[in-house]
Amino acid sequence: MGATGDLTGGWQPLRVLGAASELSLALPDADPTPSQLYGPRGVLLDAGEAAVRVIAADTGNHRLMVWPDVPTTDAADCAVVIGQADPYSEGPQAGGRGPERGLFLPTGLALAEGLLLVADGWNHRLVAYDGALDRHDPEPVWWLGQPNLSSIEPNRGGDADAASLYWPFGVTWHDGWLWVCDTGNRRVLGWNTSPTTGFDPCRPADVIIGQGAPGDRDENRGADVAADSFRWPHAIAVVPDAAGDVLWVADAGNHRVLGWRLPLDADRPADLVLGQPGFTSAAEMPHVPQGPSRLRFPYAATCLEGELLVGDTANNRVLGWRRPAAQPVATPADAVLGQHGFDPAGENRWTAVTPDGFCWPYGLSAVRDPRLDGHGDVLAVADSGNNRVVLWNRP
Repeated sequence: MGATGDLTGGWQPLRVLGAASELSLALPDADPTPSQLYGPRGVLLDAGEAAVRVIAADTGNHRLMVWPDVPTTDAADCAVVIGQADPYSEGPQAGGRGPERGLFLPTGLALAEGLLLVADGWNHRLVAYDGALDRHDPEPVWWLGQPNLSSIEPNRGGDADAASLYWPFGVTWHDGWLWVCDTGNRRVLGWNTSPTTGFDPCRPADVIIGQGAPGDRDENRGADVAADSFRWPHAIAVVPDAAGDVLWVADAGNHRVLGWRLPLDADRPADLVLGQPGFTSAAEMPHVPQGPSRLRFPYAATCLEGELLVGDTANNRVLGWRRPAAQPVATPADAVLGQHGFDPAGENRWTAVTPDGFCWPYGLSAVRDPRLDGHGDVLAVADSGNNRVVLWNRP
């Protein structure tokens, strides 16, 4: 992740998507236009042979925005809007048109065998779109967690069960498994089936992590924090290392990231923890130097081959680990973006809105641009508090 002593790991800001900040002091405009975002909380990079597509969850405007390749200028217009009738409309459920083609606080994004998966948080469901994404306002081709596209009640209007969702915010697809952070039910659900099969949207999950029974939904299982519980699971990333793949879950409410070595086909305690000195600690320490081993409300996680990157949201930084599973507990980070060193934590460094600062980074995605004349490694940060997405690159 860069030369020794380079705390950025070699990453530099490349492009800023969203409105500019006036005099770098005010927050950028958040009105819905083809270029402006309002509180984006998710982002996805899709590296193809000819382009790196950028997809942003423009959460506050209840829509997705798609750029077909890394833009050549800041504040570029997107090409496609999803969840609204046009690029100038906003509001939950497509401004009142209805949930069938509308969204309500979309957040987590993932790709699965040609489908774009969207964690449609406050509609308590996952929706999938055809991955072509070449026109405005497409209809979902599949969904999960509700009996139909018109139903939007948490836990389908009843008690939690193995097929219901309550504020799902994180999603990923890996090696035949669909993983969903069912945040409001304080659990992670796994289906060992491809969404491309169009399986029953009320099919029970094959595995539930973080709760003892399908109807349970208490924070930390109604007990003290432990290696097998969550308070606010929000994002998932699968990172390979020499001993196999690790499923990392950003447990924001417990200020930590938990890791399970795969396969994970039954509920069991985590094998690894970052951000806390042990599996039974959930301390938040806002008024001390943060250092490379402490987290505060980590809401985002992504990987780039064997590296793990985490949005340390309340510390207004992104941390990077070259070998996150190097030790079972509290492996220190190797890189920090958004702050000058590991200790500061201020929003925009308590100064001004700059391309390399953050205010509540809430979503991450990283890819390697395969083109010989491309951008090298690319990292996208949904910089929620600054109403923008910032693209970084590493040659």
